[in-house]
Amino acid sequence: MRVFLCEKPSQGKDIARVLGATGRGEGCIRGQGVVVTWGIGHLLEQAPPEAYDPQLKSWSLDALPILPASWKVEVKAKTSSQFKVVKALLREATELVIATDSDREGEMIARELLEHCSYRGPIQRLWLSALNDASIRQALASLKPGAETFSMYHSALARSRADWLIGMNFTRLFTLLGRQAGYSGVLSVGRVQTPTLRLVVDRDREIAHFVPVPFWSLDVLLAANGQTFTAQWRPARDITDDEGRCLDQRHAQAAQARVTAGSTAIAVSVETERVKEVAPLPFDLGTLQEICSKKLGLGAQETLNVAQALYETHKATTYPRTDCGYLPTSMLPEVPAVLEAIRRMDPSIAPVLASLDPAQRSRAWNDAKITAHHGIIPTLEPASLAAMSDKERAVYSLIRAHYLAQFMPHHEFDRTVAAFDCNQVALRAVGKRIVVPGWKTLFLAAPAAEDDEDSKEKDRSQILPPLQNASRAQVQQAQLKAQQTQPPKPYTEGDLIKAMKTVAKLVTDPRLAAKLKETTGIGTEATRASIIQGLIDRGFLLKKGKAVRASDAGVSLIAAVPPAVADPGTTAIWEQALDMIEAGTMQLDDFIAKQGAWIGKLVAQYRQTTLSIKVPEGPSCPLCQGKMAQRKGKSGDFWSCLRYPDCKGLVNIETSKVKGKGGPGKARRSGASA
Repeated sequence: MRVFLCEKPSQGKDIARVLGATGRGEGCIRGQGVVVTWGIGHLLEQAPPEAYDPQLKSWSLDALPILPASWKVEVKAKTSSQFKVVKALLREATELVIATDSDREGEMIARELLEHCSYRGPIQRLWLSALNDASIRQALASLKPGAETFSMYHSALARSRADWLIGMNFTRLFTLLGRQAGYSGVLSVGRVQTPTLRLVVDRDREIAHFVPVPFWSLDVLLAANGQTFTAQWRPARDITDDEGRCLDQRHAQAAQARVTAGSTAIAVSVETERVKEVAPLPFDLGTLQEICSKKLGLGAQETLNVAQALYETHKATTYPRTDCGYLPTSMLPEVPAVLEAIRRMDPSIAPVLASLDPAQRSRAWNDAKITAHHGIIPTLEPASLAAMSDKERAVYSLIRAHYLAQFMPHHEFDRTVAAFDCNQVALRAVGKRIVVPGWKTLFLAAPAAEDDEDSKEKDRSQILPPLQNASRAQVQQAQLKAQQTQPPKPYTEGDLIKAMKTVAKLVTDPRLAAKLKETTGIGTEATRASIIQGLIDRGFLLKKGKAVRASDAGVSLIAAVPPAVADPGTTAIWEQALDMIEAGTMQLDDFIAKQGAWIGKLVAQYRQTTLSIKVPEGPSCPLCQGKMAQRKGKSGDFWSCLRYPDCKGLVNIETSKVKGKGGPGKARRSGASA
């Protein structure tokens, strides 16, 4: 019997429909000689420390580091019934087709089950890029040998075990050290979450410590050939900073005094350049999250949820968890079908489709750039726009526009830079005249998804009058502006996703920078959103409008942990190692052994450390006058003596009622077991 193992029930139903399997069973769908079953995400999980040693259930500095000699997994309690179904079907299977999501994590979901259930039969891999019927049929006709994707499992296993080692050891270590310092919360440490938090803490510090520098600019309104336009003063280099700003008001005032109304400015050079802007690539997930944050106000996880719904529920777009914006040339023959599906979904777009050139090959069609998945594009079968929510339609429109842009002309404009002299004051005017709107017409009626122009140039998007060398212009007005340098902007979720993707650019350690590829980030397309959301849920990050800021607890955590643990460069090196495991150039066991040795060294180094950590100011202990820590009990928060259990002083926060030895048992027990 041929068993198809999917990642989730909805995926199983889609594949069963194409296979012609209709017999509903418990946790599966049966057909002629075939059965489709599924996980519900992971059916197994890494075993907790107490599975290795019951004494490890209690947190103790003396028990660290925890380094399993052989790894254990456990069946998830919530989905144990589905695990039993899969296990029974694997006993019947004569052939197994892995049909989970086509990525590192999907590979692990399936392989960990096969390993745990001791399946030893033949394995093939279904590699899906979309869940519409045509794509499933195409993938079924070209199954991969199971061995071809096995290294992805080891890469995912390395990620899972490294996360466990770092999370279990450092969370216990710094939480226990925090308690000694009076901090009652859990200081959660993660391989990716802590460096991500560090990015925000560093940005917040830059903003807090930023000292504005005053500078002066001069905008001059000129008139020539019956048209007015604006030019800017270009101060000499010896009176500017590295950014070309004049920091001395006296020089700016002197320039203004020379450029008076009625003065003549003479063009000393006029240069016009034809600029061609190529269409943006189809989306990878990170870019989609960045743009949806910027243009639609969606959070990173919210964007992923919408993209997943477009893929899984509506069958309107291809696989979303991709790190690649390029398309394989093998998909070129499908272009007419995709365009027809788009037209049938939305007849109002017919005029746009009529202006396309389906035979045009943009830079997006590049086999050499394809990774495990291609860019997110519409599928070749029509879906229902009416069935989508407003957010789903907005995201779909952006994805559609980026695909259609591949078949439109370049955006072309003439950029003119005119330099003037006015009484020995240098001025410059920049003009822009659109020649061919091209692909940008797609974004006129929708939130623009292409990169914004440089803000300074955007302000100067004006059409200049006809000019040539020695052209004369009259000064209408000269306005002196007192300005200040601006601090960096706080991260939005979209900005943070981008920073995680391009973290190699932020690494200042020359040793790490030399090892890092420019493309190496932290986290994956599939996990970055959940990492950010996890930091928000734990209270380490705070949402303030669109901005993401670090909380006091987040700042304290980054101050407490070893710099290497919080360094995005270190984590990026590990991500690079995971890629090497997937490529077969590094062994799983070697990677984990190095992680264990490094963790053991840091635990030994920090075990005796006294943390300097910000804690809420509490009352003195009513019994010994010592410090108290805020604890959580079943009846709410309370203050407990740091010397507990030697001293049992308690203060109820809500009533400020002091309790001594005879205090309420529930609160006291809750404090003791925290």
